[in-house]
Amino acid sequence: AKRIYEDETVMAFRDINPGAPTHALIIPRAHIRDIAAAAANGELLVALVSAANTIARQEGVAESGYRLVWNVGPDAGQSVFHLHLHLLGGRQFGWPPG
Repeated sequence: AKRIYEDETVMAFRDINPGAPTHALIIPRAHIRDIAAAAANGELLVALVSAANTIARQEGVAESGYRLVWNVGPDAGQSVFHLHLHLLGGRQFGWPPG
């Protein structure tokens, strides 16, 4: 995958099956199963969200709005068991999400 963002802690690339015109996955370089396993690592969580904010600006969706999503466990739709944060933007989203 072509990286659209990277630093010493996280990297990001476009989702191969996008759910929105802008759909990036932001992942830690270290293997962490899911957000529950990362809960005690506040610095990592800040790094993931900070990267998402930077990518939103780069992709031109920061002003119009974007959604950040963590799926935790199979019932929530998690199919890859390496922590990843979805950034979705470029269209209007409904609530509640499906």
